Amino acid sequence: MSDFSKSYNENIKTVSKKLRFGESYDIVLKKIKLGDRQAAMFCLDGFLKDEMLEKNFEFFTKLTAEDMKKADTAQKFTDSYITYVEANVVDKLDDYITFVLSGAVGMIVEGFTEAIIIDSRTYPARTVEEPESDKVLRGSHEGFVETIIFNTALIRRKIRNTNLTLKAYQVGTESKTDIVVCYLEDAVDRKQLNIITEKLESIEVKSLPMSHESLRECLLPSQLWNPFPKVRYTERPDAAAACIYDGNVIILTDGSPTAMIFPTGIFDFIQDINDFYFAPVIGSLLRFIRVSVFALSMVFIPIWYLLMQYEEMLPDAIKFMLIEEKNSVPIILQLLIVEFVIDTLRLASVNTPSALSSSFSVVGALVLGEFAVRSGWFVAEVVLFMAFVAISNFTQPSYELGYAVKISRTIILILTALFKIWGFAAGLLLVILVISFTKTISGYTYLYPLIPFNKDAFKNLLFRHQIKFSYKK
Repeated sequence: MSDFSKSYNENIKTVSKKLRFGESYDIVLKKIKLGDRQAAMFCLDGFLKDEMLEKNFEFFTKLTAEDMKKADTAQKFTDSYITYVEANVVDKLDDYITFVLSGAVGMIVEGFTEAIIIDSRTYPARTVEEPESDKVLRGSHEGFVETIIFNTALIRRKIRNTNLTLKAYQVGTESKTDIVVCYLEDAVDRKQLNIITEKLESIEVKSLPMSHESLRECLLPSQLWNPFPKVRYTERPDAAAACIYDGNVIILTDGSPTAMIFPTGIFDFIQDINDFYFAPVIGSLLRFIRVSVFALSMVFIPIWYLLMQYEEMLPDAIKFMLIEEKNSVPIILQLLIVEFVIDTLRLASVNTPSALSSSFSVVGALVLGEFAVRSGWFVAEVVLFMAFVAISNFTQPSYELGYAVKISRTIILILTALFKIWGFAAGLLLVILVISFTKTISGYTYLYPLIPFNKDAFKNLLFRHQIKFSYKK
């Protein structure tokens, strides 16, 4: 049953009250005459395609009373006299309000018990420029933006396949945030897709204030003590398209230029978009470097500190790593202080204006480098090795994984300082167990394709394979 009354004036009064017309300056009400009937259009200023509406108004003013008699329902009127492609009829007041607040034009015509929605909205948006945190040396230099319809168009441009499905949802009882799930019908894991869609349909939340991050917290179970990320992010349409081809599910959130990739295991972070814009041998080399640096950044500092505890037992070949000039500050305290200072500089750099970023880098390098050593706070070896760890965080694009490695490294280091070799072994075992018992959103192991072992999938992750193709005969 329709929520709209047969009384035109009552409908206008009800909608005006719901939209708080007259209180919010950007709510626009335009009344026109359609033959012998009255009509009103509600819309939001700033979302309109003025040229389209002007053309429709020009046509509407030519309608006669006889024309309106032929269109005795809202659907017939829409089919006969609204030439714009995206137009439909709604009979629920909440649907009408949601469309108007989303930027569409809501039309109420005297004599109709249904309303007409003309989706003529256009959103303010920046250009599809390359994302700062996801750059490539070669290849496409376009990126997602905050407008979801533009992002889905960028994916459609990459995948011209009828199996590509873009399924829309709205999450948030108050915000009604648009969510789009993207996948290939013939390649996606149906079990995983069903889990994601069921969770999206059952989410009960007022709003998603932090866009994709708020949605992630709704989709994934709480992991207060587990720092390892269960989702990858990308702001690149080509990377999102490649993941869709591989059978992954991509989730886009309106208001965010970031696409979420499901499922995500620990080995998925080995890959990077740059690998695929170089020859297979170079791409494989880049992956090898990334994996090596990832492993070293977690255990190198704890191993080095452990070696300091057994100086007399070390062979001459590695004694060059020992500290020559020790100071009064304990090494473990120096390492923890530098960890803290590096994070402080990273947070400060986020809020540093672009014009001052170069100066900030120079000052930071001086404070952590030469000045820190000369002042006697740190030894040169601590600064050198921690600088390597800080740089290694940028070898892969995931900030979440970088902080997971940092937390793991700190735990191993503290246990090593307390219990020496047994503490190192316990810390390493603890990290391995946390990774092993972590599950993806679909319940699969975080270590796939190592556990359970899948030879082809594991090989494709470790080595950049060449695309499969053949020549026409």
